[in-house]
Amino acid sequence: MKLFDWLIVAAYLSYLFYSGIRMTKKNKEVEGYFLANRSLPWWAVGLSVMATQMSAITLVGTTGQAYANGMRFIQFYFGLPLAMVILCVTTVPFFYRAKVFTAYEFLEKRFDSKTRLLTSICFLISRGMSCGVIIAAPSVVLSIVLGWNRVLTVLLIGLTMTLFTAFGGVQAVTWTDVKQMVVVFTGLIICVVIIIYKLPAEISLANALTIAGTTGRLKTVDTSFNLNENYTIWSGLIGGLFLMLSYFGCDQSQVQRFLTAKSVSEGRTSLLMSAFIKIPMQFLILLLGVLVFVFYQFQVPPLIFNRADTARLEQSSSSADYQKLQAEFRLAHEARRQTALTLAKNGSEDATARKDFLAADSTLNAVRQRGIDLVKEVNHSSTFTDVNYVFPTFVTTQLPVGIAGMIIAAIFAAAMSASAGELNSLATTTVIDFYKRRFRPEASGSHYLKVSKIATAFWGAFACIFALYAAQSGSLIEVVNKFGSFFYGSILGVFVLAIGTKRATGRGASWGLLAGLASVAWASNYTKFSFLWYNLIGCAVVVVVGMLLSLTSKNPEQKGAV
Repeated sequence: MKLFDWLIVAAYLSYLFYSGIRMTKKNKEVEGYFLANRSLPWWAVGLSVMATQMSAITLVGTTGQAYANGMRFIQFYFGLPLAMVILCVTTVPFFYRAKVFTAYEFLEKRFDSKTRLLTSICFLISRGMSCGVIIAAPSVVLSIVLGWNRVLTVLLIGLTMTLFTAFGGVQAVTWTDVKQMVVVFTGLIICVVIIIYKLPAEISLANALTIAGTTGRLKTVDTSFNLNENYTIWSGLIGGLFLMLSYFGCDQSQVQRFLTAKSVSEGRTSLLMSAFIKIPMQFLILLLGVLVFVFYQFQVPPLIFNRADTARLEQSSSSADYQKLQAEFRLAHEARRQTALTLAKNGSEDATARKDFLAADSTLNAVRQRGIDLVKEVNHSSTFTDVNYVFPTFVTTQLPVGIAGMIIAAIFAAAMSASAGELNSLATTTVIDFYKRRFRPEASGSHYLKVSKIATAFWGAFACIFALYAAQSGSLIEVVNKFGSFFYGSILGVFVLAIGTKRATGRGASWGLLAGLASVAWASNYTKFSFLWYNLIGCAVVVVVGMLLSLTSKNPEQKGAV
């Protein structure tokens, strides 16, 4: 990137940081700091809900996922619209009428303090880890662009984000999210236009889609019922439904968003906004990743997208082998380029052109796989992926000056917005569900405000430490959802017991939660089920075990629904 790009990045991030700090004046009490005095308009809350979920992972991880595997990831979101409708009828009015700061306060009102404690712990662990993954995403960008040490990049981003959140509170988070969504949408559209413009003159958008479709990357629906497959219409509609119900209805990072709305109706509208916009936005991001794949049919891509690993290979004893692979890779790419041009000219109906292109693509992928194997050998590691480096590499090497700076700024700001929202929710749960509930139930608002900032700093440090591990754990968009799926379904099961039946007791809910977590642990270790099904498994086990224990309890401790 050029100096002008870095000036854009610095100016944009400075503006966001300044606008967040200004919100400090509005946060004199805990309710203003955590819930913005329940005063935000529905459209701002709706954009904040989307931004908190999106993060830099969506821009970095999802595009890389589409580059490697195509559009099938879109099925992950098929359960979202139905989930939002269910939540609008159930949890939004329940939480709003209960006048709570956190979703888990409601569980004590309905059950007991033990259930509230266990559920809060599950949230803190899962959300703390996912926050680390969110910080890892932009660290990938900086490690490519600047060649910085990963620890340094994580600390730089994490500390900046922590300070921003600690001072600004939820007001800063929400209004920054609004600005961020505008920048992200604009950047995505500009990227798509530039890719189409930079394709060879004889390659139209229709030709580009033909090439992508030939490799199966335009396939959006897989109707096979395979529990071991991550992305099918069934895992999306069923497993994805349970994931979305838990994430948007039981996860404090999302519940806190709609609790800032002015009323129940505006809270509902904010969720419905996400239901209608999220899938088209995700489709656009995946399409961008597919178009990057098409772009690299005609421009030579790196054999290995991670520059740090490339430099390590060049300096290792395997340098000669790597150079030979590089030469072979260029030849294989040229062969694929020629067959891609022929396919675009003749169309997908030409069986010979299709066969030749797929053979050339397979040959190039085989060479790339040998390069990946060489990286594993040099790194003495059995796992390696550079899917998270695809889009940042494209942005920093192929986009015009100024545009590259805007996209990089959008990636950084997306990380700040999402991780800030999650840090704020982590601090809220820590202070309200633990500190205030168990240590200092009676203290001034200014005291809780100070403790909230300390809690934010603690979780910022935790996220930074976990980010160092997350960056090496595979596709970031999958990693963050896998971490969540270990807990989400079980947490959802507790709320199903709380809201769905009056017979459930605190004993049944707390032991049901533990049974649900154990069942997911068993499924992840002893089956090959897709992680999306963990949400259904966890929820079902919690409800069944919870109801059995509740119905067989000699002295049920029922508080009744709130």
